[in-house]
Parts: sequence; structure tokens; C-alpha cells
Amino acid sequence: MTASVLSTATALSVPDFLAHWQGHRALTRRVIQAFPEEQLFTFSVGGMRPFGVQATEIHLVSAMTVDALHSGQWPAPDWAAGPTTQAELLREWDALSERLSQVGASTDPAFFSARHALPWGEMPGWVAAIYAIDNEIHHRAQGYVFLRALGLEPPAFYER
Repeated sequence: MTASVLSTATALSVPDFLAHWQGHRALTRRVIQAFPEEQLFTFSVGGMRPFGVQATEIHLVSAMTVDALHSGQWPAPDWAAGPTTQAELLREWDALSERLSQVGASTDPAFFSARHALPWGEMPGWVAAIYAIDNEIHHRAQGYVFLRALGLEPPAFYER
């Protein structure tokens, strides 16, 4: 196999990738819901940011990625923007999940092998898209720690 064939080979179809990502989004949504409203944006363990702040970061990185799937542009998120209540976060989360379904379905598979200029560096689209999911998994795990510290049972991580 030549190098050019390797670089454009598809491991997942676009619909399979989107289903995988939506599974993670559904699980993270359940983690957000598991928090008592008064703890979501205030409770912290070991100096980590509250989970509501981390979930807002997940949302902003995901929104940037969904925008890029549609337009190819990667504007830097406004880290100070975003929801400040559980209800707002869940509403924006759901709207973005719906947008991902719509935009994702029309994403050109070439997006994933093309190089893109993100605010933090240049990389292939698949690396940037996977980063959005990796970032979500990382912060969701911190949410699990917070829930356990609050004496709450987190959602089963394998139910995506």
C-alpha cells in the first residue's frame, strides 16, 4: 500500500463516526443530569474546575468542531461564553447534538483527511474530530469522580 492510500483509508464511515460521537454525547448528558443543580457549577475536588465549567468547555470544543464539519472553519471558542445553569447547558447540549446529526450527515469524508488550521495548531480533520471526543471523555471522567465524591452513582460508562 502506498503512503497516499494509507493516509486516506477510512477506519470508520462518517455515519459510524457520528453515531460513536453521539453515544459519548448522550452519556455525558446523563452525567450532567446526575449533578444536583446547586453543585454542577460550584463543587470541586482537588482544585479541579467544577464539572459544569468542564462540561461547558466540552460543549464549546464540540460546537467548534461541528461548525468545522459544516464550514471547514475553526474559529477559537469564546471560553467566557456558555451556559451558567444546568437547564441552559442541557438545552444547548441538545441543540448541538441535533446540529451534529444534521451537519454530520452532509460532511464530506475528505474533511477528515484534509489538514485544518485550528486555534492551537494545524492537523488533519480526523485528529481534530477525535480530539473533541477525547476531551469529552477526559472531562466526563472527572465528572464521575465529582459524582462519587458527592455520594452519587454516576451513569454506567459503557451505556452509550
